[in-house]
Amino acid sequence: MKAGEPKPETAAARLEAIRARMSAAAKEAGRKDEITLVAVSKTFDAGAIQPLIDAGQRVFGENRVQEAEAKWPALRAATPGIELHLIGPLQTNKLKQALALFDVFHTLDRERLAEALAAEKARGASLPRLFIQVNTGEEAQKAGVFPREADAFIARAREVHGLSIEGLMCIPPVDEEPALHFALLEKIARRNGIAKLSMGMSADFETAIGFGATHVRVGSALFGTRA
Repeated sequence: MKAGEPKPETAAARLEAIRARMSAAAKEAGRKDEITLVAVSKTFDAGAIQPLIDAGQRVFGENRVQEAEAKWPALRAATPGIELHLIGPLQTNKLKQALALFDVFHTLDRERLAEALAAEKARGASLPRLFIQVNTGEEAQKAGVFPREADAFIARAREVHGLSIEGLMCIPPVDEEPALHFALLEKIARRNGIAKLSMGMSADFETAIGFGATHVRVGSALFGTRA
């Protein structure tokens, strides 16, 4: 599916088209490793999500704990094997609820949250897989550690708080070339021995794959325009 072409009408066709584009981008980049498609279902109800589940998609992303609580327990009960990723900012007062819902957090972004996760771990909680969000554009309105602070934050998360960091995540500024931000995130990950990169959305996931993305977060290209 190229720019200007009509979007496939069924969820299965849209999913197949995105997977084909991911495969082509990986081939062009000379990659043979697995790339995870995170279907971003925020704001869409169970009726919109179910067709993608029926088509075989098993990894989904949500922004808000409360919204996820309202729709995912029933969906997961009906279909084993679904993996749920939190891709939006997390308030510490929602942490216990988030731990009960999500398999992966993409948005570890501050010391207080790292401390809260460590405290839950000390109490015996099973933690999700953790990605640190890096604010590569240093945008005031966005969460995430600034690039110049990332190495120190990664070290504190590991050494002070005893957290296992699986990956890094970024959301490039809308008015800047995303490749620059993907390259920066990959560089930070490489020097810190971090293997996973959550980067790339509907408009730029192919570029992200070229820079090593292991997780791409695709919403509108799968679900359509949000209200």
